[in-house]
Amino acid sequence: MIYTLTLNPSLDYILQVPDYTEGGINRTAGETLRPGGKGINVSLVLNNLGLPTTALGFAAGFPGEMLMRMLDSQGVRSDWIPLPQGFTRINVKIKADKETDINGQGPWIDQTAMAQLYEKLEILNDGDTLVLAGSVPCGIPDTLYQDILSFLQKKDILTVVDATGSLLTNTLSLHPFLIKPNLMELEEIFGETLKTKEDICRCAKELRHKGARNVLVSLGSDGALLVCEDGQVLSQSAPKGTVINTTGAGDSMIAGFLAGFAKSQDYTQALRLGICAGSASAFSENLATKNEIRNLERGILDKK
Repeated sequence: MIYTLTLNPSLDYILQVPDYTEGGINRTAGETLRPGGKGINVSLVLNNLGLPTTALGFAAGFPGEMLMRMLDSQGVRSDWIPLPQGFTRINVKIKADKETDINGQGPWIDQTAMAQLYEKLEILNDGDTLVLAGSVPCGIPDTLYQDILSFLQKKDILTVVDATGSLLTNTLSLHPFLIKPNLMELEEIFGETLKTKEDICRCAKELRHKGARNVLVSLGSDGALLVCEDGQVLSQSAPKGTVINTTGAGDSMIAGFLAGFAKSQDYTQALRLGICAGSASAFSENLATKNEIRNLERGILDKK
């Protein structure tokens, strides 16, 4: 079973406002309400690819109830910890000439809720996969992902970390199976501008030397680079297409990578399916479907 943990999920309220005027009264041309959060996106795409997944996290108030109902309606199993106070975030995303995001803060997570989370994690078994994705909400230290990996260390569990800064780097000594910084995040970690593939590869290798088993660097329209635990360096260019929405593309890449690796145990195939899943989401208003991903994969294979 693949578990995903989203500590600060959201409902994303997406507004199409083509003639947005700051300070004035604006009327929408379209509205969409979607589940949000990096781990949730991973679960949704894994579900689209036919892999069983369980989404873990915290839910609060009526937005939390709506979030659970929406995931259930899309066939995603979830096991949420209800919070007695506060509200799951509602993030407002205004689509206009310039995109504007207003993201909520999210509820406070107290020690009782954290104890419940560890009870949920206790049920994971050898052979399971856990994806830790996104930022942490109020009340949670940036050592949490490190603490969770330490808590699970005695079990044979594949862990994936998709986070920024110290939230990610704190986990390296515990040897996560996969980390997925994007180029900007990699530059932030090393405090330098990475202009060449050699620079990117050097920094990715350094993260592997510090403990990550595999380092997947997403490069947007330039595809991705993977430094494998056996020392291989693989790269895959992205398929051509019109980018419509990049939200969730990186999360989709993780889902595709895990699906490809689960099927083949081969890093080349995992990277290819990851690129196709990320691109398919970027080329769509919604997260990628199985057919969209497979069509892009066939296009890559046909060129070989």
